[in-house]
Amino acid sequence: MSKKIHFQIVTPEKVAYKDDVDSITLSTQIGEITVLPDHAPLISSLKSGEAIIKKDGEELSIAVSGGFLQIQPKNRAVVLADAAERAEEISEERAEEARKRAEEILKEKRLDKAEMATAAAALEKSLIRLKVARRRTGRR
Repeated sequence: MSKKIHFQIVTPEKVAYKDDVDSITLSTQIGEITVLPDHAPLISSLKSGEAIIKKDGEELSIAVSGGFLQIQPKNRAVVLADAAERAEEISEERAEEARKRAEEILKEKRLDKAEMATAAAALEKSLIRLKVARRRTGRR
């Protein structure tokens, strides 16, 4: 029997994912990381991105908005995320509308730094949600 990683993604609202998996790929603040069994313990901040989870030849994609990754001894890994959505939970239509709204806000010339940062974060989140939703339907 091959080793697995006991992995879970937890948000303030729910346990978004929990299972024993073969690998996890996440976007950290310093780059992409793939966690395999027997990975060294680690704590890292995450940036918004796509979590790709592999288990028994299958691949699952989850949109993750920020948070932290903790890799613990004995093949345990936990993501504490601000938000996480599985592909089937994402409305592609609503994500596309959010993308368009964020782009329109960013076109405004009189934004202060806080408004610009908020709009940029909303755009990034909507693009990630679209990527995850489209992966499920086979579109890119």
